[in-house]
Amino acid sequence: MRHQLLIATTIVGLASSTSTPAEPPPVPDANVAEAKAIIKSFFGSLKGELETAVAQGGPQNAVMVCKARAPVIADTITKDSGWDVGRTSLKLRNPQANAPDAWETEVLEHFEQRKADGEPVETIVYAETVETDDGSEFRFMKAIPTLEVCLACHGTDLTPEVVEALDQAYPDDQARGFSLGDIRGAFTLSKPL
Repeated sequence: MRHQLLIATTIVGLASSTSTPAEPPPVPDANVAEAKAIIKSFFGSLKGELETAVAQGGPQNAVMVCKARAPVIADTITKDSGWDVGRTSLKLRNPQANAPDAWETEVLEHFEQRKADGEPVETIVYAETVETDDGSEFRFMKAIPTLEVCLACHGTDLTPEVVEALDQAYPDDQARGFSLGDIRGAFTLSKPL
């Protein structure tokens, strides 16, 4: 038995010494994986509520549901996860509630350049650990692509009912005029390290 173990060890040793060892697969950053899971949850919850709103009263109904529910969903996920969770954009629907800070603005501008360079919007993400007055913070952003369904409230050809709902809900709205495939904005998450 001991002799067989020695032979097996020698064969394994020879095989590993004559071949190039494979590089270990990269280990995904746990913070990135957690941020992506949070975004999936946020997007899934909001999308479900917006689809229900559209089915019950058209896109103009979704405007009011989005205004009321998106902040509540973000706040709930923030409390449950320990991350600060939100959405922002260079063209804001509600500038008082979700204007980008300097870091987010820089990332959003970089996202636009990455899109212009040919990167698919669906894959554009950015993560960084930044130093703040309160210590290290992990920040993550993921681009939000403009999908066909988004155009009813964010596109160029809006119905009068949607325009009226938007004007009423968001008097400072800048989030119109998007085309399919544009970067609508980004999910933005952060947490202290």
